[in-house]
Amino acid sequence: MGQTEQRAEGAGPFTTRLTWHLPGGGTAVWESRLARRRGVLAVRPVGAAASRHTRADVVSLARLGRLNVIAAIAFVVGGALFAVGAAVGQFGSGDATECASIYFAGGLFFNTGGYVSLLQVVNAPRHVAGGEGRLVTRRWRWWSYEPTRVDWLSTFVLFAGTLVFAVNLLDSFLQGLTLQQVNRLIWAPDVIGCVLFLISGHLAFVEICHGRPCVQPRDLGWWIVGVNQLGSLLFMISALAAYTRPATGSLVNADIANWGTLTGALCFSLAGLLQLGEHP
Repeated sequence: MGQTEQRAEGAGPFTTRLTWHLPGGGTAVWESRLARRRGVLAVRPVGAAASRHTRADVVSLARLGRLNVIAAIAFVVGGALFAVGAAVGQFGSGDATECASIYFAGGLFFNTGGYVSLLQVVNAPRHVAGGEGRLVTRRWRWWSYEPTRVDWLSTFVLFAGTLVFAVNLLDSFLQGLTLQQVNRLIWAPDVIGCVLFLISGHLAFVEICHGRPCVQPRDLGWWIVGVNQLGSLLFMISALAAYTRPATGSLVNADIANWGTLTGALCFSLAGLLQLGEHP
């Protein structure tokens, strides 16, 4: 980063866009989301009026495509199941166990989508700063630890949020809990999961906007991040409304809790559908 021929952009310790001069002349521009989602890097040869996209090899592109489809479908199905569970709870067509079962099934799909999103970052092609302007394919990995990469941190926090939600969903099957136990074992993990989702969404905005507030209505990635973040916000509103008052034994607002979950879940399903279009 200290070389004069390189220019890094981002926020704090995170680099989300890097521009450097090619050894033979011209410039190359690496952007975090474009590289990990579409497997492309922008190269502008000497004397060219515009940049062209250089793609990763077929191995990386096939990986990114498969992982993108799996994650997108997982979020579509998971969101749909959460919406159904909230509808069942709101309109009273099923008991608490039925709602919990539907939510749990949806949570499994969210777990899958979160982990596969992390895998997409771990196995994305990497740039070589100061190199010839190409993306390099690395061997397949099931895990990595790269907290200085904003894309890794965003997807890791998302995956962690889905695991915390799993605790909430499992505990919801418990019977005979006191009000204090309900708030500690079911409500608290719900709120923590929502906070992690919001943090993940914020980091995704940092990545796509390079550390500055931005509105990019023509960018599909920006819409995906925005819709997901709206879903996370609605989930948080739902979680806060689902707190059980110790004095009365009732929720703060059951209608807001159900409708917040339903609309937030639909946001995640919509974002999953949009994600199908963000492929190599």
